[in-house]
Amino acid sequence: MFGLGGQELGLILLIVLLLFGANKIPELARGMGKGMREFRKAQNEIEEEFSKAGDETPKKEPSSSSKKG
Repeated sequence: MFGLGGQELGLILLIVLLLFGANKIPELARGMGKGMREFRKAQNEIEEEFSKAGDETPKKEPSSSSKKG
């Protein structure tokens, strides 16, 4: 994971715990979860729009040269 070992991750978690405190960490995690959900939702909506645009092909009108009359 990003070239970080177990000791580095442990040190980072310890620093986060000291900076924010044990009570703030669950609140921060909830906020991150909500942000990730919103990001995924927006990403899915954009993908749906692209797929709808790709499915809609312009209708070709018959050319006037094919009409004889």
